[in-house]
Amino acid sequence: MRYRSRVTAPAAALIGTAAVLAGGNTAHADGRTDGAPAPETLGDPVFPNLGNAGYRVAAYHLDLSYDATSALVDATATLELRTTQALTRLSLDSLGLDIRTVRVDGRTAAFEQADEKLRITPARALRARERVTVRVTYTADPRRPLAHTAWVPTPDGFAICPQPDSAHTVFPCNDHPSDKARFSFRITVPSALRAVANGSLVCTEKLAGDRTAYTYRSRSPIATELVQITVGDYVVKERRGPHGLRLRDVVPSARAEALEPALALTPGHIEWLEARLGAYPFETYGLLPCNSDDPNAFDFTGLETQTLTLYKPNFLLQAEPKIGSHMMHELVHSYFGNSVSPATWADLWINEGHADFYGLLYRYERGWADSLGLTTMEARMKDTYARGDQWRATSGPVAAPNAADLFDSQRYLGGVLVLYALRQLIGEDAFHTVERTFLARHRDSSASTQDYIAVASHTCGQDVAGFLRDWLYGTTTPRMPGHPDWTVTPVPPSLTAPRRRTDAPRRDNSATL
Repeated sequence: MRYRSRVTAPAAALIGTAAVLAGGNTAHADGRTDGAPAPETLGDPVFPNLGNAGYRVAAYHLDLSYDATSALVDATATLELRTTQALTRLSLDSLGLDIRTVRVDGRTAAFEQADEKLRITPARALRARERVTVRVTYTADPRRPLAHTAWVPTPDGFAICPQPDSAHTVFPCNDHPSDKARFSFRITVPSALRAVANGSLVCTEKLAGDRTAYTYRSRSPIATELVQITVGDYVVKERRGPHGLRLRDVVPSARAEALEPALALTPGHIEWLEARLGAYPFETYGLLPCNSDDPNAFDFTGLETQTLTLYKPNFLLQAEPKIGSHMMHELVHSYFGNSVSPATWADLWINEGHADFYGLLYRYERGWADSLGLTTMEARMKDTYARGDQWRATSGPVAAPNAADLFDSQRYLGGVLVLYALRQLIGEDAFHTVERTFLARHRDSSASTQDYIAVASHTCGQDVAGFLRDWLYGTTTPRMPGHPDWTVTPVPPSLTAPRRRTDAPRRDNSATL
């Protein structure tokens, strides 16, 4: 969807704008020559239009005010960033936001909106490695129809689901998981409602007009796709997890009692996972069954927004064997996906493969049959192995997705099969060492498939780079270590044509459901 360009600035700031937008360099009296506009991309192989390479964001400070009558959000986004090169112009990802003003280091800046970019021309050119503050005021309509959106409108407010490329429909940002940053949130709402965001509550203010402002801050950096901001008639239920970990669930008030059996499972889930992956990496965890059971609200069961996993309430009303495995899947994302984020969206298999791997282990340990009626990891992997070549034909190799098939079974169960094969090759103890080393080495940052391969080779005592590359990038399924009898179902001729998928991706491909 394309938006009409809009440029605003005082006359003085517009002098030379044509040259700036054309990318020309400008000579200054001090002899310094400024650079051109930065590339409006971070080079992601799946979403090449995301991000801007001219800077890195250190922090976002989001100040949102929700009007329950109009259902609109008035907001200010303040970004602390550091340039990576000299810049005459920079851009933020932005879609569907009505931008009112932009200021760079306190001075009014010219801006235009085109496609999904907010292009900003500061009153002065920026030096390389300069610390800069960008402040954008805007209004958002959570119910506005867009080509894609993070907003989840509810009868009493909203939640957000930014993954993979929709955070910039909520706030202007460098919308890519490789540019993680600190976040603080101040959310003002009618006092009858509750506002919650990632991290910990640090301040509550009673304001005039029967309104309340809630301020949250995250101890750890967050990728934009993992931000959560929710407003509604919620009660916050607190409990303690292992080692005194503070847990908080944000629950629709009218359903708090009915949802309690599901919420009470979390401490046991964390204890089970910590025994395998180490201490939980954040200051808190909990569930957000947002106040909507609309089947069109979002196209997945749960979403691992950092420290607060988003669900539809009705899913969590089921018995434990129906939900426990998937709750574990989402908890695993606190480690793989949140603490360690993907360097590019082609690395999604690391997130989803690990989440399904441990979710299935948890299921089978409890004797719960999966959706195929299988009760062991070996049986499920044998079934998955047989499908391997067909999935590679229709969805590409595990670590080579495109935008249409990003969330299909190849990234989930195909990723599990890669991890299972590695464990078969190097043994369970060495595999656990690889997992913990990878998490420790890349904590609070992003990591690529090559990073995982490098850690595995360095840690397990043998060079497994070629082995893993064959599994992750090969067009045919390699032999499974320890199972020479396993066979792959031949690919029918109808599936041998090049991938030309144009359908929208399905998001619920987790084997833990």
